[in-house]
Amino acid sequence: MSNPTFEESLQELEEIVNRLEKGEVPLEEALTIFKRGIELSGQCENTLKKAEQTLTQMMTDNDEVVLFDGEK
Repeated sequence: MSNPTFEESLQELEEIVNRLEKGEVPLEEALTIFKRGIELSGQCENTLKKAEQTLTQMMTDNDEVVLFDGEK
């Protein structure tokens, strides 16, 4: 089984939040899906951190990595 994409993980996390907010989930199931939600949240956070790291680096003409700080 391949890892879900960021969008798939986020969608599943939103579905979990919606189910928990409705309050119609039995306690044992709520605990199980809450735990899954925590896992998905961590996966999404890691993906966003990696994307941020990629976006804050620039390559020079000599293939050297330069951190981008947004200031001139």
